[in-house]
Order: sequence, then C-alpha cells, then structure tokens
Amino acid sequence: MVAVLVSGAAVAAAFKASEPLLVVRTPIEAADVIVVLGGDGPARAWQAAGLYREGAAPKVLVTGIGDCENIRAYMVKEGVPQDVIQTECAARSTWENAMFSAPLLTAMGARRAILVTSWFHTRRAIACFRQVLPQVEWMSVPVERGESYRQMLSNHHGLSVLAEYAKIGWYSVRYGVASF
Repeated sequence: MVAVLVSGAAVAAAFKASEPLLVVRTPIEAADVIVVLGGDGPARAWQAAGLYREGAAPKVLVTGIGDCENIRAYMVKEGVPQDVIQTECAARSTWENAMFSAPLLTAMGARRAILVTSWFHTRRAIACFRQVLPQVEWMSVPVERGESYRQMLSNHHGLSVLAEYAKIGWYSVRYGVASF
C-alpha cells in the first residue's frame, strides 16, 4: 500500500513539474523554415500550417518515419502549398530527426528555424537540433497540452510525458545532448 501511495505521489509530482521542466517556448521571429517532427501528426501539422499561413516562414520540412506523408497531406489541406513542403521520412528518433534533417536544412540555407512538436517533447527536441545544427537559430512553438493531467493519466499521452524524463537522461548519456 505504501508503495502504491509513493508511486502515485511520484507520478503526480512528475506531471506537475512537466510544464516548467519539459516545455520550451520561445519568442517567434521570421524564420527560413518550419521543421515539423513526426508523431502526433494532425496536431503538429495543424500548428505548423497555422504558422505558415501567418507568414512565419516560407518553407516547411517534415521529418520522421511513419506519418510524414500524412502530415504533409494534412498541411496541404490546411492551405500550405505542396511545393514548399519537403519531407524526410526515414528518421526513427528525435536524434535522427536532427541528424537526417541537417543536410536538407543546410541545402535550404536555413539560418533561423521554428521547431514544432508536442509540448512535453520540446526541451529534448530543440536540444538535439541545437547540438546538430548550432549555426541555426532555433525557436520552439509547441503543440500545447489539450487535456488535463488527470485525463492524461488514462491515455498514451500520460505515458509519453513520463517517458520523456527517461529519454532526456538517455539522450544526455548516449548523444551528449544537454537538455537543461
């Protein structure tokens, strides 16, 4: 019983700390490209399409295996011209998103980029891109949390938030990514 209470308290503390620890929001200035990470595709595509329509950047790069073509299609439906969207559909991790996107972003001449991903993923994602492409000025526009912490406890988002803490530690050891 004590173990359950301690575990419950630890989970509650991890959720409560997730906003200040995991989320990076930066002021947005005009950029060369919007980089959209795969996973949670519709929400990220919607966020990126809105940024494009607002004139935040003239180009889009979608990166990640699984749903990159779906993200592209959704963005086109949301009014983003197909010819401004480039895809990188091989990356299987956040580190690979950065590594596989680097030559494409370099070829695009990117000096300033906006990164779009889920709110809890922003700290690790932007740390990876800053490490791989330090010459690019990175800005972060997260897809904001759309549900309460209580709701997240009963679905995959809750597990994703909790797993993010471990992933930050792993990326620090494996790739030398300093997220904090």
